[in-house]
Amino acid sequence: MKKILLTTIALASVLTSFAQKIKVNEADEKIGNGTNNTLEVSIYGATIKDIEHEWKSMMKDYGAKVSSKDGLFADNATIKEMGNNTIDIYEKCVDKKNGEIKFMVAFDLGGAYLSSGAQPDKYKIAEKIVHDFAVKITKEAIDEQLKQQQKALNKLNDQQKELVHDNDKLNKEVKNYQEKIKEDQDALVKNKADQEKKKQEVADQQKIVNDTDKKAKAVD
Repeated sequence: MKKILLTTIALASVLTSFAQKIKVNEADEKIGNGTNNTLEVSIYGATIKDIEHEWKSMMKDYGAKVSSKDGLFADNATIKEMGNNTIDIYEKCVDKKNGEIKFMVAFDLGGAYLSSGAQPDKYKIAEKIVHDFAVKITKEAIDEQLKQQQKALNKLNDQQKELVHDNDKLNKEVKNYQEKIKEDQDALVKNKADQEKKKQEVADQQKIVNDTDKKAKAVD
């Protein structure tokens, strides 16, 4: 399933929200052909597109024909746990921002919408379906986010290792340069001493040359 990748801040917000146990609530919402009794729950970390893709797939597993109209409409779904009669199921999502999607489902039993008061047994089954779906999608979304964040962490660790490697290489080069500088400094000292020695040798030889020249000129 393709999931939205949240920023670190948004992910932290999602995880904080998800720390609260996912709970299905019953409320009257504008869904279906008016304001009807609805099961609603928060789904975290996924996109509306992803949620409806998965819900549509599940409705088809119930043998329903699914169409899109202000959400999804599953026509003639058969949920065996709720009996053999077909059910029309309306789904609608509202983006609450910060990674939370309000997921709403209304079950039209055929003239009457499912409620905990009128059909308690069937309501419990529907409640479990909606709850398990919300948990599944939220876990998958957060697992995907975790995978992406782990990938980012691995990349940072690789960059850190590379920096450590570069640091070791630079330290080694600095050490080599320092050793070379020390060698050159020693060579400069020796060179200076050699220059002084050679200067004296040149002076001595010049004196010899001068003396020899004088002798040559003295010969008459």
